[in-house]
Amino acid sequence: MSAVTMPRSTSLSFPRLVRSEWIKLRSVRSTVWCFAIVVVLTLGLSSLLGSIDTGLAQGAPDVAANGLIVTIGTASVALTALVVGVLGVLIITGEYGTGQIRSSFTAAPGRTGVVLAKAFVLAVTTFVVSAVSTWIGVAIAAPLQAGRGLRADLADPSVFMPVLGSSVYVTLVALLAFGIGLLVRSSAGGIAITLGILLVLPTIMQIIGGLTNLQWIIDASQFLPSSAGAQLYTFDDGGQPGDGLHLGGWGGFEVLAGEVVAIGAIALATVRSRDV
Repeated sequence: MSAVTMPRSTSLSFPRLVRSEWIKLRSVRSTVWCFAIVVVLTLGLSSLLGSIDTGLAQGAPDVAANGLIVTIGTASVALTALVVGVLGVLIITGEYGTGQIRSSFTAAPGRTGVVLAKAFVLAVTTFVVSAVSTWIGVAIAAPLQAGRGLRADLADPSVFMPVLGSSVYVTLVALLAFGIGLLVRSSAGGIAITLGILLVLPTIMQIIGGLTNLQWIIDASQFLPSSAGAQLYTFDDGGQPGDGLHLGGWGGFEVLAGEVVAIGAIALATVRSRDV
């Protein structure tokens, strides 16, 4: 009798999927361009703002100097978040557009591994690029301001946490955009929705809140991704918050992270239940 040969599983392990997604990520031009823009914007604005006279008097209190360096170091976040938002969409919709997603899902029939590997590579790469460029920008701006007698304490938690939080925010935006792209499977649609959530929706809420002066609308706007995420890189001078809802740093992180997880879970469930 001849032995029966059992078919070998073609499913790839998660580390191999991560390696595959890393190769895809760094071989796509849009990735290189988007991250290059992030670095240029971050370093450029930090260097520019660090070199100008901000109006603070020489020898200003430490809290003022700390607040200034946080403002300078995170000045580019609103712009870089838009860039990585576009990248987060393109990473997944690009594969749908070329049909390569079929090969990816064939290699990992469960599909969950592919999606999580993509998200993991995107998150790690985005955070590293953002964090490194942000801290280099701070390292450039701090001596320039110190030359004017404004010496910030970079080891102070009130400085360290917002600067770090800016990179966490940018990473969460990339993951949010990735989930949106996974849902709609269209580059144009995904980018439009992402930019609408980050730019258009906050403006609409602000206009309505300002015209109606309804506090609940103003409070509700704090739960938008851009508003909640802004708490991650806002300098806390220790003062009392104003009227209305105030999420704070950790509260903003929890809200934004929850939104990312919710969108990601819905997108993953949809991918597993529909045809490619």
